[in-house]
Amino acid sequence: MTGFGRAEGVVKDRKVTVEVRSLNSKQLDLLVKLPAVYREKEAEVRQLAGELMVRGKAEVIVHHEQGSDTRRTTFDRELVQAYYTELREIAEAVAPGTDTDLLAQVLRMPDVMTTRTEVLEGAEWEALLALVRQALAAYDGFRLNEGARLLDELVGRVKRIEQLLLEAESMDTDRSDRTRERLRAKLADLQVNVDQDRFEQELVYYLEKLDITEEKVRLRAHCTYFQETMAGDEQQGRKLNFIAQEMGREINTLGSKANDAAIQRVVVLMKDELEKVKEQVLNVL
Repeated sequence: MTGFGRAEGVVKDRKVTVEVRSLNSKQLDLLVKLPAVYREKEAEVRQLAGELMVRGKAEVIVHHEQGSDTRRTTFDRELVQAYYTELREIAEAVAPGTDTDLLAQVLRMPDVMTTRTEVLEGAEWEALLALVRQALAAYDGFRLNEGARLLDELVGRVKRIEQLLLEAESMDTDRSDRTRERLRAKLADLQVNVDQDRFEQELVYYLEKLDITEEKVRLRAHCTYFQETMAGDEQQGRKLNFIAQEMGREINTLGSKANDAAIQRVVVLMKDELEKVKEQVLNVL
């Protein structure tokens, strides 16, 4: 299921922004991006996000703006002075009067400049962790709102299939009579004399092959099961997908066995609703 969450705050001397987002995917593909100072905590952030996210192409991204008073590098002044004094003495001894930028040479010498490694303190990590939890909570709220809308849409479409099934049932009540009359009309057009008893026997056999009672019963049961499953608390995405597939089989069989133009038009409408159901089920965990 798609989702988005964001949280902002100040951690130590940094303005920190945490963003959580996800797109639909069959498996969980989680990407965690942290600034270097927080990178040692990536496993903990990943575990925290993984407890909430079940599947999807997801990202947890932490941005921070460095404070103005933060220094990243330092110079060893004594070592710089020692290098400079020694190089100047050498230059005066070897090439007196030569114009040489000795300071530039000194700054290229080993160990005169060091990068300070920042240490993540416990209080700073707890503050960052609180922002991550806040962003995940916003992300979860976004998903819950989307899930509520999705539930309403799925329920509405399944109920529409049930309504269309009622229409098909009303058309099916006199289908036997219509079929009988259609066959009699064809025989009349052919001007063929047939034994009426044999005709009725063949008609019964023919109508049994066209009977859609079982398909109607099973389709209604699948619609009911689909709605009951949606009301459950557990992750039901895969189960709903399987139920939708079974609904599709019954609808297809109903259409092929009906041999009736009016019912087949209703079947087309049911298929259209079911395709929209299948599309939305992909958003259900």
